[in-house]
Amino acid sequence: MQAVHFAKHGDADVLEYGEVPDPEVGRDEVRVDVKAGALNHLDVWTRRGLPGIDLEMPHVPGSDAAGVVREVGPDVTRFEPGDRVTVTAGVACGDCEFCRHGDPSMCVSFHIIGEHVPGVHAEEFAVPEDNLVSVPEGVDWTVAGSASLVFGTAWRMLVDRAALGPGESVLVLGASGGVGHAAVQIADYLGADVFATASTDEKLAAAADLGADHTINYESDDFASELRSLTDGRGVDVVVDHVGAATWRDSLKSLAKGGRLVTCGATTGPNPETDINRIFWNQLEVIGSTMATPGQVDDVLELVWDGTFEPRIREVLPMSEAARAHERLENREGFGKVVVVPDSER
Repeated sequence: MQAVHFAKHGDADVLEYGEVPDPEVGRDEVRVDVKAGALNHLDVWTRRGLPGIDLEMPHVPGSDAAGVVREVGPDVTRFEPGDRVTVTAGVACGDCEFCRHGDPSMCVSFHIIGEHVPGVHAEEFAVPEDNLVSVPEGVDWTVAGSASLVFGTAWRMLVDRAALGPGESVLVLGASGGVGHAAVQIADYLGADVFATASTDEKLAAAADLGADHTINYESDDFASELRSLTDGRGVDVVVDHVGAATWRDSLKSLAKGGRLVTCGATTGPNPETDINRIFWNQLEVIGSTMATPGQVDDVLELVWDGTFEPRIREVLPMSEAARAHERLENREGFGKVVVVPDSER
């Protein structure tokens, strides 16, 4: 079959699209014909190489994809050929204390399809049935293939980890990206007063269209100072920061007394300088969040399927142009998700 793959870490030019072995179907696995998949910044980091992760090469990236079931293993009970499905990328052991208590995203052996094991940016893939969610008829493949990771991640961050409530205020950094544009919609749905940052007026207008009540251009304004001005010096109850080192100190500055900073990533680096005095004096909480539980993914995708939430698509490209798709993310071009489809589906 044809797949996006790389044989060494590096820039986007290490990506190829060509023949790789067909996936083998395990007893509890489902083989899927891919209709569309989406990129996440995780794909960029995996391509560049992550400390402590030694991948078997060549590696197929991709944590988001949707398609039609082609084959099922003998122990599969939830799906059959012809079903429409999308991937949820987190893989847990099912036996540790966290899995037993209903939070497999904290599993001691938790890993991610596309990051630690072969991904789904290919004509076909095979994954455990627990890593698939049904897609209703009528849902566009670009939507089905681009929603799971970012909306699941943002839902867990805001609903479960930060416990954002109606009437509270939230600042979403990088509102034009995948997690950012999902977080804007979820925060608005929860009844919060939503502040959002982006780098251009066009991106800010798109964030406002999705539910942001106040927007800040971080290229022209110091977002922490602007936020303080907009809130009469108070700050916000919650900051969603997936940017990391470049924004960390200003994210803390943006919080009101007793505020919560929730983070799921570190695009600009994992080791920021931090203001410990501000954390203890203002009694702030710093909360980590990774992916989502299967139940949380189910909950948020129901709201995607019914149109409450909308994955915005910035561009759809053939998988043979995967390098261009990666560059779109790295260069922060456009708003929303970059989707790739097998060349055979074009």
